[in-house]
Amino acid sequence: MAKKDYYEVLGISKDADEKTIKSAFRKLAKQYHPDLNPDNKEAETKFKEVNEAYEVLSDADKKAKYDKFGHAAFDPNQGFGGGGFSGGFGGFEDIFGDIFGDVFGGRSAQRTGPRAGSDLKIRLDITFEEAAFGAKKEIRINRIEKCKTCDGSGAKKGTKKKTCSTCGGTGTVRTVQRTPFGQFASTQTCSTCRGTGEIIEEPCTACGGTGKEKKSRNITINIPAGVDTNSVIPLRGEGNHGDTGAPAGDLYVYINVKEHEIFERDGMDVWCEIPISFTKAALGGNIEVPTLEGKVKYEVPSGTQTGTVFRLKNRGIKNVRGSNKGDQYVRVKISVPKKLTDKQKNILEQLSEEFGEVNENEKKGFFDKIKDSFKE
Repeated sequence: MAKKDYYEVLGISKDADEKTIKSAFRKLAKQYHPDLNPDNKEAETKFKEVNEAYEVLSDADKKAKYDKFGHAAFDPNQGFGGGGFSGGFGGFEDIFGDIFGDVFGGRSAQRTGPRAGSDLKIRLDITFEEAAFGAKKEIRINRIEKCKTCDGSGAKKGTKKKTCSTCGGTGTVRTVQRTPFGQFASTQTCSTCRGTGEIIEEPCTACGGTGKEKKSRNITINIPAGVDTNSVIPLRGEGNHGDTGAPAGDLYVYINVKEHEIFERDGMDVWCEIPISFTKAALGGNIEVPTLEGKVKYEVPSGTQTGTVFRLKNRGIKNVRGSNKGDQYVRVKISVPKKLTDKQKNILEQLSEEFGEVNENEKKGFFDKIKDSFKE
């Protein structure tokens, strides 16, 4: 089954900028996140497609290769070497030469080289405050590294690799078949050395001749202020190590922000709900409001109704790509006491009479009514 176009997966145009790409990714990643769609295979598939598309389009180099060659740019079977045509015409030249080489007097040679390391992904849970203010975290990963015992050669210490006698060090074996139409040549990977061009007679005992070993590493990562769930932090060169002479892969850290018991996030803004007494709502006065930077005082106007929202400017979260900050929005919820003393009941009854709200026959249901009046 053919892969979907990455731009179609994210629902963006080919001239979309970095901000648009990221915005589309965050929206779709949240929509199809496995935590929000448990046991939903279709959502899980779409989530993987979105992540794959973003991983390519968010990287300038990978995006350029994809725009030029499409999915073939990352398919080693297409002859692009994972990064465009190799040596001019790359795979097409090899195919043409393999089939018609001897007919036209040409020759083909498969280009071999050290393979780059693969990328790694890890999910990192952080607190609401760490996302808001940034933090330095230490993460532990398992990755493939160059074997220290043989220095990545794969050969036993004190020995060396030898040139493969089957292919002469080219890594390929060429066969020629005679037909009524001429000679047809085909090139295949050498089965003796598996395309490396070299033979290890005495393998390294530490890595078994692979030249690589799995290691656990602690890596310190700086989390910028303003990140959110599904933010991706790339660490270049911290992925699996490649063959000798080839670059290591990258490590992609996917952020997951834990829920806060008080605050909720909406982009750069922060929301919270605080209870106040109905006397404070009626009379007004100072209240203490919790913020990410500590408690602040706020003057509640008299006659405040339940559900009223007021704003604390610049008390939100910093823009991850700038210096501006969001605001904090505080929603008021009026709290009605469940138990009243006789004295408190008397005072409220007098107040009710003063307002002309009830008569003597209605006092019995007064407290039920006053509670209802403050309900949302």
